[in-house]
Amino acid sequence: MEENYFVSKVEEFVKKQLYDEASGHDWWHIDRVRKNALRIGATENANIFIVELAALLHDLIDDKLSEDVKLQINDVEGLLMKMEIDRKVVADVVDIIQIISFRKKTPVHHLSLEAKVVQDADRLDAIGAIGIARTFTYAGSKGNLIYHPNNKEGTDAISHFYDKLLKLKDLMNTKTGKLLAEERHQFLQVFLDQFYRECNEVK
Repeated sequence: MEENYFVSKVEEFVKKQLYDEASGHDWWHIDRVRKNALRIGATENANIFIVELAALLHDLIDDKLSEDVKLQINDVEGLLMKMEIDRKVVADVVDIIQIISFRKKTPVHHLSLEAKVVQDADRLDAIGAIGIARTFTYAGSKGNLIYHPNNKEGTDAISHFYDKLLKLKDLMNTKTGKLLAEERHQFLQVFLDQFYRECNEVK
């Protein structure tokens, strides 16, 4: 079967699974990551089939998903095997989605080119205007505050900028990813400057 057929079947499955997901890991996040991964992958000469499948599937096993949506890695592997996708492709895709999470802190030399591409695409969607919107969406879904100036636990949304978002520009793997991250990173800084300015105006 043609690669386009497999991609369309996986897309159909993921869209159904994540369409109404409300923590910022919805289908539209997946679609943006897929598009950026294809853009980066084409420039970096990666295997586009593996990149696209991994981008589509990368969030299905994420612990941030609700239990009624989240899948186990065996479920994802079984889905691909049932489609009779080449076993080496399945192994590569399954490996990628298990190691690219920010929290995994996988050393860059352990990442394939395709893993680097998908990780960069996912990180791009965590910064810039979209990243800001997703940060507040996720915080709200978990019942966390927008901002608490005396919060020492780091659970409010603004703390997430310092825990993760502002670090991502320097953690991009590919030349293309680094270039795309620059403007989005600058927007994070502009937003924080404005945010603190407005907070300080309220007496």
